[in-house]
Amino acid sequence: MIIELRDAAMTYQSPDGEVEALAGVSFAMEEGEFCSIVGPSGCGKSTLLGAIAGLEKLDRGSVQVDGQTVTGPSPRIGLMPQRDQLFEWRSIWDNVTLGLTVQGRNTPERRKHVRELLERYDLAEFAHKRPCQLSGGMRQRCALIRTLATEPRILLLDEPFSALDYQTRLSVSSDIYRIIREQGKTALLVTHDISEAISMSDRIFVLSRRPAVVKATFDTGELKALPPLERRDNPAFSGYFNLIWKELDLQ
Repeated sequence: MIIELRDAAMTYQSPDGEVEALAGVSFAMEEGEFCSIVGPSGCGKSTLLGAIAGLEKLDRGSVQVDGQTVTGPSPRIGLMPQRDQLFEWRSIWDNVTLGLTVQGRNTPERRKHVRELLERYDLAEFAHKRPCQLSGGMRQRCALIRTLATEPRILLLDEPFSALDYQTRLSVSSDIYRIIREQGKTALLVTHDISEAISMSDRIFVLSRRPAVVKATFDTGELKALPPLERRDNPAFSGYFNLIWKELDLQ
């Protein structure tokens, strides 16, 4: 297993006192899988991603990547946050190579890889533009390329489409799915959107209300062979939606 969580538990401090976020979350992912986490608002989904990324420290349990316990941030793991976080005063090129610069890996070989990514995903002509000159969908693709530039094996996606309108969201999620599959990455997506999870994932982990545990896991079965938009048109789609909806504790 490339990712394995064992009884992950965490409590954090808030202005109102201690909040138990995770009560004992356990699941595992194989290399190359695309999985999603869904659950009620505030149940600890983003906290869980932070723990996998090495940005949050567990109180109990462990997160392992390639059999090694995660103790801090790792170049093997790339995190794509809710907002694209592109710097408006930097060109697209300077934005997508920022991670390489911070890591001290902005070498000719790495820059060549970034140029290839921009060309492959139709952004090369915008390399010297500013983020404000790009559409929301193009900005998200740039954010993904910035993450891919450091060549992580695992991508953690924290509601990366939440700021987009519905039509753009459908298009961009399909683009991001295609890019991740083409690059052969393992990906874990946090989303509030059940349809989005079904349309992109091999498996879906449903979390309970806080403090979170994994209530159920769904394998998307015959839908796996289809791209996101085709999945939504498949008769089996609504069946998966209803099953997941019944597991969510939204009261």
